[in-house]
Amino acid sequence: MQPGDAAAGFDALVAGLREQRDQVSTWRPELSFEDVPAPRTLAPYATAVAATVLDGDTDIASGRLVLLYDPAGQDGWGGPLRIIVYIRADLDPEIAADPLIGQVGWDWLTEALDNRTAGYGQPSGTVTRVVTEGFGAKESEPAVTGFELRASWSPAAADEEGALDGHLAAWCDALCAAAGLPPLAPGVTALRKPAPTTRRRR
Repeated sequence: MQPGDAAAGFDALVAGLREQRDQVSTWRPELSFEDVPAPRTLAPYATAVAATVLDGDTDIASGRLVLLYDPAGQDGWGGPLRIIVYIRADLDPEIAADPLIGQVGWDWLTEALDNRTAGYGQPSGTVTRVVTEGFGAKESEPAVTGFELRASWSPAAADEEGALDGHLAAWCDALCAAAGLPPLAPGVTALRKPAPTTRRRR
């Protein structure tokens, strides 16, 4: 593939992500998006978007999605595209103490990917609980328990139009679940789910 073709193809992917972001905003007004710098060393082409879940004027969760594109592919990708996401939210200490919270957090993401996308491969990730305690002048402040999910996967239909359909929405679904927002009402879908093109690999 010529560099110009690769750049044009990536520009089309970025435009598709922005369209998805605009659609998500129509049914999740709690979400605020912004473009952020993407890492420059992971792939020839990259773009990133950050999202914040707002409760009034208070940030209750945040995250980042990075899209990597390497026309030659990379080891472990299974294609030219790779998506990396990060999610962070404060959790009630009782919920954070649940030994299954890691699996629950991972399920938020994989179920969203199952529901929103045509498929994905090579999923990988971690779920971490972070406890922040105050000492000295901050000793009276209550402990805060944070939930962090880091994950990556490869869109299944990497070489087809609409390869990224639903992937940003799936990340947003998982982010909203971590923030404790209720799921969307039945039948509320701003992004169509593409017809399956390949078998999912877990």
